[in-house]
Amino acid sequence: MPDVCYCEIIDNSLLADSVHSVTVACRESALMSAPGQFFHIKCGKARLLRRPISISSIHGDKINFVFEVKGEGTRWLSKRRPGQKLNILGPLGNGYVMPEEKLIVVGGGVGTPPLLFAAESAKNTVTAVLGFRSLDRVILVDEFKAVCDEVFVTTDDGSAGIHGAVTKPLEDLLKKGGYKAVISCGQLIMQKAVAELCRKYDVHCQVSLEERMGCGVGACLVCACATLDSDAVLQMSRACVDGPVFNANEVVWQE
Repeated sequence: MPDVCYCEIIDNSLLADSVHSVTVACRESALMSAPGQFFHIKCGKARLLRRPISISSIHGDKINFVFEVKGEGTRWLSKRRPGQKLNILGPLGNGYVMPEEKLIVVGGGVGTPPLLFAAESAKNTVTAVLGFRSLDRVILVDEFKAVCDEVFVTTDDGSAGIHGAVTKPLEDLLKKGGYKAVISCGQLIMQKAVAELCRKYDVHCQVSLEERMGCGVGACLVCACATLDSDAVLQMSRACVDGPVFNANEVVWQE
């Protein structure tokens, strides 16, 4: 069973509308964490279920989480202040298998933060392709520029960067060649498109599935998702313990 840690909050800042960055100090948890993993955070005494929040970055004993306020739990979390304590369980799940080759990280919206930790941990050069709805939703670009060789930003409305989806610059990069691995996180429809492009250009792809979670430790089956085993037989996997990161070719993409 993963450890529960009572961590002191070091910082809480607003990155964009309803998007918060919370940093806690916990040396033991920081040392155990890998890119793509998450923590289950207790959000107040009145809420039985914890909230799964991916790791955005780790520096020394400091763990950073970036999340969007979507309900009462994350709203409670967004109001915590430095000096207060958080009850966190983790790290949980299987993260990215960090490749040795040149890497492209592809993120969409609040699926972008976990890729920063991956980019910081990369063993080779990294190119980031980051997609957002509009300029006012763009986050963490400077942080990605600090650790990546190139950073491409796309917006749905064209108010920042390239007008359109992340698949535009991604396909341009894959056409040029030289990349052997892609990792992604974001909405399912975006990741499906990323996986299809990687299959087209024969590039290994890992995806992090954003499934709703209950217990976070594999008992409740709320986060069950359809995958294929090594013999291409359909099975149900649990995103919290079998994932959240999967080989894109193993995922049965729902329409």
